[in-house]
Amino acid sequence: MAHPTPPPPRQGGLALRLIGVVPPVLMQPALGRIVRRIAALHPSIFQRLGDCRSATFVIEPRDMGFALVLRPDPANPQLRAVKRDAIPDHRARISGDFLTLLALVDAGADGDALFFSRDLTVSGDTEAVVRLRNALDDVEGSIAGDAAALFGPPGQFLLSRLRDAAANVTPKEGPHAI
Repeated sequence: MAHPTPPPPRQGGLALRLIGVVPPVLMQPALGRIVRRIAALHPSIFQRLGDCRSATFVIEPRDMGFALVLRPDPANPQLRAVKRDAIPDHRARISGDFLTLLALVDAGADGDALFFSRDLTVSGDTEAVVRLRNALDDVEGSIAGDAAALFGPPGQFLLSRLRDAAANVTPKEGPHAI
């Protein structure tokens, strides 16, 4: 099923626009490094996931032309980007604006509030999504910060710009409580 072209990000400046134009294939090396680093830094995530460690999760930024596919297998964790029209079979899907999804892994957003305000949409196995959210909530600090640190000052600069963009989004413009 073909997806319509996503609308351009409402906020976020240059940093968010740049992420949106990178072809998914070019994201793969960075995403591979990120998922392996997060798995090494936070192995407790896998314990909290239980039997959902072998699940495939789709994380879909609605305002981008790609989706992320996460398979949190402790022996071979995978995170890859795919075009929106190439989303594979999955156990659960989490959709929201990019900045909303970023806030969930940046130790600041209340997933329940985002879900009930409809800034976040969940489909498929909701128990798997709850387990993933609980596992991420138990992480000390920011997974986004850990990922940015992997790329040194440029990564931290990009995350800083994205955080600034998230802080400037108002309820009328998109995600709130970020």
